[in-house]
Amino acid sequence: MTGFDANEHLTPFRDGRGYGAILFDRTQVRQPEPAWFDPAHWGPSAQAVVEGGRGGAWFIDLGQGDALLRQYLRGGLIARFSHDRHLWRGINRVRSFAEFRLLRQLRARQLPVPLPYAAMYWREGVHYRAAILMQRLHDVRPLAALAAAEDAPWEEAGRLVARFHRAGLDHADLNAHNLLFDAQGRGWMIDFDQSRLRIPATGWREANLQRLLRSLRKLRGERSVEQVDAAFARLQAAYAQAWNKGY
Repeated sequence: MTGFDANEHLTPFRDGRGYGAILFDRTQVRQPEPAWFDPAHWGPSAQAVVEGGRGGAWFIDLGQGDALLRQYLRGGLIARFSHDRHLWRGINRVRSFAEFRLLRQLRARQLPVPLPYAAMYWREGVHYRAAILMQRLHDVRPLAALAAAEDAPWEEAGRLVARFHRAGLDHADLNAHNLLFDAQGRGWMIDFDQSRLRIPATGWREANLQRLLRSLRKLRGERSVEQVDAAFARLQAAYAQAWNKGY
């Protein structure tokens, strides 16, 4: 995060797994403990998130409201060899810390994202494990689940993506699970691991949209590719209109 943030606090720790640190927003939580980032600590009350992603996420109750706990897991072929360990490249490259700070930046720009509470890493030699705690969004469904409905929020999805792009957010994995909507059509964007803020440019904006389209085609169910593409055209039209207006 650029500049000094008096509400951001870093606490080192050492436990049976190794050593690490917790980065947290002191206005949202008191001193978090390393155990908070282990779903086993919460026992049966930790509810695994089953929709979207590759696992490694749970809904928990922090005692001051529901939260989402997410661990940073590996994907693709490398996951066969390392499920949740990442190569240590310095504290400034810790993925949970980067997402925590990015979420705070996006909220400072009045963008609809979850409120981050705390982020953690455990260091073990040349590798580390990481996790993050953030606000749980209630009564929302992903675009992936809404896409087959006649009243799916295509236009709102297009305007939502344009709003983030206008702010310079290049989402590393913009897919149909990462756009959430409530019953009133209000939208949120989630899962900013390895995403970044940059100067808006046609290349990466179009790459984001094409990734979203591939996701929708992959998750189309009984719909044809032509039906998905027709719906996506509505999203693109709303995106273009919002982009051209400058918001």
